[in-house]
Amino acid sequence: MEKQRAVFGGIRPCGCYPRGMKYLYLLLVMTVAAGAADWPRFRGPNGEGRGEAVGVPVPWATNAYRWVVTLPGVGHASPVVVGPRLFVTCGENSSAKRIVICLDAATGGTLWQREFASKPFTQNGDNSYASATPAADSNGVVVAWTTPEAVTLVALDNAGRDVWRRELGRYVGIHGSGTSPLIVDDLVIYDNDQEDPASLPPSVYAKPGAPKSAGKSFAIALDRQTGATRWQLDLRSNQAAYITPCVRRTGDGKAELILTDTAHGFTAVDVATGRKNWELPGVFKERCVASPVLAGDLVIATEGRGSAGTRCVAARPGASPQVAYELAKPVPLVPTPLVVGDRLFLCSDQGALTYARAATGEVLWREQVSGNFYSSPVCADGRLFCVTKLGDVLVLAAADRYELLARVPLGEKCYATPALANGLLYFRTYSRLFALGAAPK
Repeated sequence: MEKQRAVFGGIRPCGCYPRGMKYLYLLLVMTVAAGAADWPRFRGPNGEGRGEAVGVPVPWATNAYRWVVTLPGVGHASPVVVGPRLFVTCGENSSAKRIVICLDAATGGTLWQREFASKPFTQNGDNSYASATPAADSNGVVVAWTTPEAVTLVALDNAGRDVWRRELGRYVGIHGSGTSPLIVDDLVIYDNDQEDPASLPPSVYAKPGAPKSAGKSFAIALDRQTGATRWQLDLRSNQAAYITPCVRRTGDGKAELILTDTAHGFTAVDVATGRKNWELPGVFKERCVASPVLAGDLVIATEGRGSAGTRCVAARPGASPQVAYELAKPVPLVPTPLVVGDRLFLCSDQGALTYARAATGEVLWREQVSGNFYSSPVCADGRLFCVTKLGDVLVLAAADRYELLARVPLGEKCYATPALANGLLYFRTYSRLFALGAAPK
């Protein structure tokens, strides 16, 4: 394990907010409510991708990292942080073994490590045996992985001991899986969206041993303490989605889960009961990979095929949902959109960056940068952080004009989204984990 002491630069005040005191107040309220110090799921509180990083110099040198750790395996899952603990998953390419590791978030020291045997199977060459990001809370962590034979969710406590384990049936998906679980109140929620071979060209499933029947798609809520099923909503299968849902509050304060996929379009599910609140079908013709995000009273999601996004769609929820606007390519397929106050930031897989008004889709600027992307962008202290597949961190101003502030190499390929917790910025590359920023107070 390698550790390096940080050299810190000046602190830049946060610029991730819209104009107008009304909107600034609302953003501050949402930040406090989300628990800004923690990063409990994929892309942080409610998948928003926003947080704080204290004392991050731009650019930074190799000796600026607070610590650097070589992980016990490889993969693309993002780290999650709750309180003093950081959780991350790894895989072993030769055996498909799954590894869950808990680190001291401040020092990078290993607190515990668990290993789970598996066996190799065919998936997309850019996937890994550790692509789903864990979900954590004060009681511990929940991890998910799949094989063709089983979808598995495992809950561990803060000491790494087993709490429960669930097998949810087989998994059918041409690329393998990558959907991450989330914890909402006393529920663990998982969007088990699977493939129907009939939705794809016959040549895709022509290889010997490939599944010929559709997988069973459903969204499921498990009891956080016991793993027992609280509700299950059966869904149709089409092109398997890889999204991680977000949660929207309705006008009466109830929580609804937002799902996106080819078969159903936008779907809103009551978190407490599992019943559909509303649906906007027929929106997507291609695969949904990037996760949906909230932008004021809109829900924003993308679709695409191959290695590129084709459309970004903003939907207006409610009893009579409708499409508010669309943005045509270049838009992302894999990287999730980022809402920065009243602005929308898109980072396409091929490096086309778009900054637009979130309410209307009006493009303020669009710029092509060098690099391809799987990692989703995050925002901290008025800066956008985007990591290329080769591991270069692009730092941009979150502003109405394009400004590239720095380009810093991590030295290894990176498909994982950064995390922001306790004032630190965490980067996960294929085999290493970096912490950048001042020491937490």
